Amino acid sequence: MRIVFFGSSEFGLPCLEAVLQSRHTLAGIFTQPARPAGRHRQPRPTPVRLWCEQKGLDCRESENINHPEWAEKVAACKGELLLVIAFGQKISRLVINLFPYGAINVHASLLPKYRGAAPIHWALMNGETETGISIITLADRMDAGDILAQASLAIEPEDNAQTLHDRLAALAVPVLMQTLDNIEAGRVVLIPQDESAVTYAPKLKKEHGFIDWSRPATAVVNQIRALWPWPGAQAVYVSGKTGRSWRVIIQKARAVPASNSAYQPCGMLNDNLDVWCGQDAVRIEWIKPAGSDLMPFSAFVNGRACQPGDLFLPLEKVLKGVFE
Repeated sequence: MRIVFFGSSEFGLPCLEAVLQSRHTLAGIFTQPARPAGRHRQPRPTPVRLWCEQKGLDCRESENINHPEWAEKVAACKGELLLVIAFGQKISRLVINLFPYGAINVHASLLPKYRGAAPIHWALMNGETETGISIITLADRMDAGDILAQASLAIEPEDNAQTLHDRLAALAVPVLMQTLDNIEAGRVVLIPQDESAVTYAPKLKKEHGFIDWSRPATAVVNQIRALWPWPGAQAVYVSGKTGRSWRVIIQKARAVPASNSAYQPCGMLNDNLDVWCGQDAVRIEWIKPAGSDLMPFSAFVNGRACQPGDLFLPLEKVLKGVFE
């Protein structure tokens, strides 16, 4: 088949590579324009654009793929199937109707759970033990199309958003390639999603990273896993000895049993240098102070002479910008 690809993020690259190496033809590749990024806000091309440059392939950057001018460019590719993976724009019915075999989307959850922009992060945040890949038709509502294929994957205790992203991106490849064969052969069975089981995974914002230590330790650890590498689970560490404070991102931690009481403020280091939470405690393993490299928590402790009674500032004080 002649396949046109719409995508922007790194997540779609393994599938894009597989289609390139297959008997199918990549008839066109479209992505989002470069956006300002980084400290100096310089325009940064999408991972799909960079991949195309490495392969010597043409890649077109569209601000609005549904504009008549862009729809004409898509039509000129004479594609038979549209493949959409993390493109970042809603696709109009006008564009979908350009393709005889229709349009399909690869989504990183077991739909109907976690429709939306951040399914990997919210699966981790909510403590799920399983997720997967769904291949669906494009519908007028976000991620609401019929299911063509699914594959599940166990979420490991050590997974964070980056490792789970990479494993799901790899899992998507054989599922997609089999689905393409089934579409071409007319073997697909479309399964409507169960609307009563729908959950959502909204786009992440920086404030999702602020840690509320009054929550159970398991919930805090799930937040830390879900938000690495971006936006990162953030807190402000305050030294009881010097009064100095540091904005930090916690990269890895685990929940440990602890005897909690009203006399142990949430966010305070206990005698084991674990952080008291609303239930049990968090043992920090890796931490990144603002402006510094990622380091073991032991190195952070030694460099700042951490001691019991030091405090990771509660969420509400961070939101008020006390230490901004």
